[in-house]
Amino acid sequence: MEAGSGIEGMELLARLGSVPLVITDVHMPGMDGFEFLRELRLRHPDTAVIMLTAVADVRDAVMCLQMGAMDYMAKPVVIDEVRARVSQALERRKLILENRFYQKHLESRVKQQAQRIKEMFLEGVQALAHALEAKDPYTRGHSKRVSMYAVKTAVRLGFTADPLEEIRLGGELHDIGKIDTPETILNKPGPLSPDEFERVTRHALLGERILAPFVRETPVVLRIVRSHHERMDGKGFPDGLVGDAIPFEARIVAVADAFDAITTSRAYRAPRNAEEAFEELKQCSGTHFDPAVVEAFTSAFAELKTLPADR
Repeated sequence: MEAGSGIEGMELLARLGSVPLVITDVHMPGMDGFEFLRELRLRHPDTAVIMLTAVADVRDAVMCLQMGAMDYMAKPVVIDEVRARVSQALERRKLILENRFYQKHLESRVKQQAQRIKEMFLEGVQALAHALEAKDPYTRGHSKRVSMYAVKTAVRLGFTADPLEEIRLGGELHDIGKIDTPETILNKPGPLSPDEFERVTRHALLGERILAPFVRETPVVLRIVRSHHERMDGKGFPDGLVGDAIPFEARIVAVADAFDAITTSRAYRAPRNAEEAFEELKQCSGTHFDPAVVEAFTSAFAELKTLPADR
């Protein structure tokens, strides 16, 4: 297809859309070749362009190439040379498009592999957490139950989709830092000494450090792991946060964590039933726990038969 000027050429391309190749003169009425090339590159960046001119000017040739033309030919031209130059221009265009395609999909593939590596790490950490719990009759299944309690409570509070999944994962990994806590401390039947208690408190920060390289894109998980032992009155650890300064997701897991601790056997005490646990949560509402979370939790598990611990 042909056009009598640069303006007609742009109008023709507006109707046709992008084409593989355009051959245009440098000197044209109305819109010269340089302006035409500039507009063409803006509107149809994947179209190859060969510039023609009757004046063999090196400066014009350099300018055309700098502006994105594939080639530059001086008139008069020989048809066999034109064919060869067109073939070369189309081949270069093909290579450029293929390279872009491969680069785009390579980046996508690299991202997918990096994500899978993170997922595999988290799967390994989860498996390790469950294995460690399985060795301890007092905490067996604790993280999974906390995760289930937290998710159902979060639903009551309006969480859905990805934020809900982050709470599920945070609940399941909240105690991963206890890998570093000796079993003699975790299973001690009596009160902890100040040094032992300080050792226990480390698990929140250690858990955050363990997970940080792999869940940076989901900081909610890190906030849960770090802050699930904070208290509304500021007497929690590790940061002594007060009230709304405590991440909301961590406040949800804190209630779920406490409920499971109350209703399961521990080395230092026997388990209590669900009604007693509900009562303790209510008594600690406002000082230890967020009242809105306690209300959502007790509402979500009003029927005792729905409690995972009772199954």
